[in-house]
Amino acid sequence: MNKMIVVCTGVLLTAGILLGCTQSKADEGQSMEKQNVGKYTMPDESSKHEGTWLQWPHNFTYGSGYKEKLESIWIEMASALSEGENVHIIAYDEHDKNDIYDLLYDEGLNMDRIDFYIIPTDDVWARDTAPIFVYDKNNNIKIMDWGFNGWGKKTPYKKDALIANKLSNQLGMERINLNNVVLEGGAFELDGNGTFLSTRSAVTNKNRNPKLSEAEIEEVIEENLGATNFIWLDGVPGLDITDFHIDGFAKFHDKSTMITMKEEDLEEWGASNKDINTLMNAKNAFDKPYQYVYLPITKNYVVLDNGKNLGYKGSYINYYVGNTAVLVPNYNDPNDKLANDTIQKLYPDRKVIGIDVRELYKDGGMIHCVTQQQPVDLK
Repeated sequence: MNKMIVVCTGVLLTAGILLGCTQSKADEGQSMEKQNVGKYTMPDESSKHEGTWLQWPHNFTYGSGYKEKLESIWIEMASALSEGENVHIIAYDEHDKNDIYDLLYDEGLNMDRIDFYIIPTDDVWARDTAPIFVYDKNNNIKIMDWGFNGWGKKTPYKKDALIANKLSNQLGMERINLNNVVLEGGAFELDGNGTFLSTRSAVTNKNRNPKLSEAEIEEVIEENLGATNFIWLDGVPGLDITDFHIDGFAKFHDKSTMITMKEEDLEEWGASNKDINTLMNAKNAFDKPYQYVYLPITKNYVVLDNGKNLGYKGSYINYYVGNTAVLVPNYNDPNDKLANDTIQKLYPDRKVIGIDVRELYKDGGMIHCVTQQQPVDLK
């Protein structure tokens, strides 16, 4: 893949780093038109948040010690995010809530920015199981409740499948019941301009939606997320627990820029040549090609503190954009600094914070996988 050189409002940027690009008036009009296609709008992750949702780890599903090995990651996330927004924590029960409160208080966090909701959960993956918050046409916030079945019934999921419904009642917020379509938050990316990017292996796969055709799924997505342009990669069923979620290797930075890996890294990540070609030649809803920013994968296989080699590399694309901080998965790897520095250039008004996710990554996920944003109330 050749490096792209683009002139944006007088600033020359190379090596795939594109900042300060502006849309033409015609594009702005088209963008507004596209954003109003469906009933609802899911704001971009980098838009202002009211807060971020976290499902705190516990020992009720995977046994003693699971919570303890992960808690330091959650403390770091809560600490960094609470500097610029609220942090909403889902605790398994009242006892867990009290323990978490004491832990965060002792760490010196601003507890005025943190609140708790008691909901029994199976797991920690808030991107896939916490509600997706959207605006309706009148800018009212609604809870979008897509179906969840444990990534094709691979793990316990029945408690997690009820989180959105229970939160709807606790928050007094209307729920949009889309349980008849299984769609995890980590399985798709939206560019805010009418484009939906995903993998068939994680959405149209028969372990998710056996009774729905791809066209029927697209119809529901168009109606509820406003997408008119679908970029489908085939993906890789069974390669990981998610069946190849898109948020591990591709992310929209803005309406015209996609963040992904270089071709050789995509290949090592598991993408087929066909999918790499589709991704690298993707066009938006107005038939315009995307610009690309490339992040590395780790230089080495990820190695845990106890010396265990996981036998695979880590991705930095699974980062999360908060109001004042960008949380980036780190792996105690030489490429951590390169990735953090590259992402910092993309978000100059936010502080990049690298968080060691190795203990989480051995279970299949990173930072984006365990966070979910709630947009500000526009009313």
